Amino acid sequence: MDLAGLLKSQFLCHLVFCYVFIASGLMINAVQLLTLVLWPINKQLFRRINCRLSYCISSQLVMLLEWWSGTECTIFTDPQAYTKYGKENAIVVLNHKFEIDFLCGWSLAERFGLLGGSKVLAKKELAYVPIIGWMWYFTEMVFCTRKWEQDRKTVATSLQHLRDYPEKYLFLIHCEGTRFTEKKHQISMQVAQAKGLPGLKHHLLPRTKGFAVTVRSLRNVVSAVYDCTLNFRNNENPTLLGVLNGKKYHADMYVRRIPLEDIPEDDDRCSAWLHKLYQEKDAFQEEYYRTGTFPETPMVPPRRPWTLLNWLFWASLLLYPFFQFLVSMVSSGSSLTLASFVLVFFVASVGVRWMIGVTEIDKGSAYGNFDSKQKQND
Repeated sequence: MDLAGLLKSQFLCHLVFCYVFIASGLMINAVQLLTLVLWPINKQLFRRINCRLSYCISSQLVMLLEWWSGTECTIFTDPQAYTKYGKENAIVVLNHKFEIDFLCGWSLAERFGLLGGSKVLAKKELAYVPIIGWMWYFTEMVFCTRKWEQDRKTVATSLQHLRDYPEKYLFLIHCEGTRFTEKKHQISMQVAQAKGLPGLKHHLLPRTKGFAVTVRSLRNVVSAVYDCTLNFRNNENPTLLGVLNGKKYHADMYVRRIPLEDIPEDDDRCSAWLHKLYQEKDAFQEEYYRTGTFPETPMVPPRRPWTLLNWLFWASLLLYPFFQFLVSMVSSGSSLTLASFVLVFFVASVGVRWMIGVTEIDKGSAYGNFDSKQKQND
């Protein structure tokens, strides 16, 4: 390991990143709370401000991927479609197999200048998580309980609110509902067999109702669906801890632009269309494992400097008083003060590990009997 790699793997570096992220995130959340006074006065101004505040938080994670770890992402796509990326609203359908696939989705949005306004369909519990969840609340993310009878109206209502959104956005949806594991895959394929659907080798059976209501609610506002199939070279198994340690990964993403008018409006036909899409995604993934590449032309969108500049701004603002406080604690010589410092350090260590742990695949949502029943009703 070279000197830079050794430095990136040190816990003190990780602590600095987490401190800057947490301190700046809570400050931004506080400012977002203050912007609520604008909602009844000028809703569109409220939205534009919160898009930029959101960027200040989410871009720090993208910075770790693009600048700290140096992970590269090659996009395989039609050159004619490529010219439209970043210039239109789109629904992004991304496979859900890797711990950092959400981060790759954010990186895609960032490279095309859409990160601040981008949306996700996320589980409702995340709305209560400080920093990221609160940020999402103020940027009008769409939250669901994964119980369709409860979500039917709330999701459709939330999506309707996005029809007059003033910023361009990508709406990211993981139709599989949860990350791929072998156990979940076995259960999912049992459901596919019971429903008479073709089996999938590299994906879980997609949940069709959420996708259908998204397409119906955003029709004539969103121009296309971007079908994105992500994989990593050399059988890499990327993790957020690896990114934090500065490990460089090599991502390949096959992106197909499908005009929204090509997707059926009827719910049943739309569901059938999505099942066919996932069969195609499975074939693309199988071909990648066989050949090491995707179809179409490989392109690397330029890395923008704004994520790095944003992090440097917050680091310069927050790190000096932080280190000044640490020096004063250590130099005081008080046993109680030093013990408090060790305790804070320990709590920070646990906090860092917890933040990383929530992204791990084996900490994903349960996919058992209840989920199977849900899928049989899809």
